[in-house]
Amino acid sequence: MAISDWPVAERPREKLLEKGASALSDAELLAIFLRTGIAGKTAVDLARDLITDYGGLRSLLEADYNQFCEAPGLGLAKYTQLQAILEMSRRHLRETLQRGAALENTQQTRDYLSSELRGYEHEVFSCLFLDNRHRVLEFEELFQGTINSATVHPREVVKKALKHNAAAVILAHNHPSGVSEPSQADISITKHLKTALSMVDVRLLDHFVIGDGESVSLAERGLLD
Repeated sequence: MAISDWPVAERPREKLLEKGASALSDAELLAIFLRTGIAGKTAVDLARDLITDYGGLRSLLEADYNQFCEAPGLGLAKYTQLQAILEMSRRHLRETLQRGAALENTQQTRDYLSSELRGYEHEVFSCLFLDNRHRVLEFEELFQGTINSATVHPREVVKKALKHNAAAVILAHNHPSGVSEPSQADISITKHLKTALSMVDVRLLDHFVIGDGESVSLAERGLLD
């Protein structure tokens, strides 16, 4: 049965308009992106199969060009459309964060940092520099590789904070393993950075560890002291 023959309340596009995008399943959202199915499958059926074959929506969205285009119902046009959508999403998060006060909405900050760091296959350490009203001045990726005292240099973070005339800093780094639980090295370098920044009157507000679909705030865990 074609989707057009389904009850109106069950059609993905109509359901989105009536209840909002958050009410849709991953397969329904993907079906709207696909627009059409293939022989013998509706767009929703195809979407379910693709999510199953790739092991989840995220794996499908992060597939490289060759992997993506091998799947039935996909191809160059869909790949370019998807990359444009993903980049617009990242830019939307960036602009939204830059327009507001980051710490008035911790989830917004968490979402932005996750969108910037989650896709890397190696560890990346970054800083979000804020003014005295906690508005974003700059986001920079500073170090790559295993995050420890040998690879993260407090003096470089301090130099960047002074360059941007920052009053406060939020740290973030990813765990490519997908496990967002902070390591002892994460906690140790955070304390070193807090001490170094305090010497130039810059406050360390938080350190987010970005995992696969989740992140941990060291401030919420009480690990900044």
